[in-house]
Amino acid sequence: MLAAGAAVTLAAACGGSEPVPLQPVATGKPPSYYPAGYASVIEASKKEGGTLTVYSNTDQENWAPILRDFKRKYPWVEKVAANNLDSDEVFQRVLSEQATGNSPADLLVSNAAQAWANFAGRDGTLMEYESPEVSKLPKFGKLLAGVYSMSVDPLAIVYNGSLLEEDLTGLEHLADLATEDADKYRDKITARDVEGSFGFTVSHAFADARPGAWAHLQKLLPMARPETSSGTQLEKITSGEYIAGFFINAAPAYPVIERSGGLLELAFPSEGTVALPRGIGIAAKAPHPATAKLFVDFLLSEEGQRAVAEGGLTSYRDGVQAGDGRHTYQELVGKVGADNVIVTEYTEIPEGDVDAFLSRWNGLLAR
Repeated sequence: MLAAGAAVTLAAACGGSEPVPLQPVATGKPPSYYPAGYASVIEASKKEGGTLTVYSNTDQENWAPILRDFKRKYPWVEKVAANNLDSDEVFQRVLSEQATGNSPADLLVSNAAQAWANFAGRDGTLMEYESPEVSKLPKFGKLLAGVYSMSVDPLAIVYNGSLLEEDLTGLEHLADLATEDADKYRDKITARDVEGSFGFTVSHAFADARPGAWAHLQKLLPMARPETSSGTQLEKITSGEYIAGFFINAAPAYPVIERSGGLLELAFPSEGTVALPRGIGIAAKAPHPATAKLFVDFLLSEEGQRAVAEGGLTSYRDGVQAGDGRHTYQELVGKVGADNVIVTEYTEIPEGDVDAFLSRWNGLLAR
């Protein structure tokens, strides 16, 4: 991942070295079910200068096929600048800039559910845009007024196959192994740091949906060490510093596992698999509002969701096929069952509940 605050500018499509889209993109034409008045949005976009600025916590490789196909569909958009920030920093920077009355941000992308709920609840921060794609989306496709799911990425257990003699099936399985051989597993398991937004969101969502799983966490957490990023967890599992880790974002994990030559393995917890939406919304004072609307609508369309999957995130629109490195929500449901998918909601947890959860979780960690 790029350093926080680094600007990533992806230039317009330029020649034969660029990957070809999986399916043709309908240049300049919205889907047939869009309202007739949508033509005015397209015309307004053409007058906005052909640029767009995105504040996000999403990596360049994830964006590449999305921006490639968006620019082919709307070729007058020649420049999209994406600042790669931390999950919370996306909102902190926009709020700071909006306070001065001068923010370049058109779009915000983050999977910090609590921060999104807080941001969307403030006056004058977010455009409450109703996308014409809404009727085609599942319920979790719209997270808040004006906030939509870009992807819905599952949280997995990742483990070093050379250090385990059996395939993991869930947290209970890992907890039983750790209890049977405490010397082997002590400090060799990694969990996500719940003091950060991502770690809190996914861990709280799991425990809230599966309160009985605290019995497994009470065995695992005393042997676990927290880390602040999936990247760090994956590096240390690969090196053997950790045997296994849980609640690791599958989106960055998939390519690392593929490159590991069979060393790393991934499992979705049988007790329930958390799926975390990555939210996208338009800033209230977006400098290029029409182009921002085009981008959101494209991203939510079947065309856009194919590009989301191609970029390594988990798409969720029906009609997008998994395979060849592409992953979908439907694929996840097929593996674990619909009842075992825990889709995280974008709600602000009361401060007292946050404190109680942090106290209980951190109180179990080894000191």
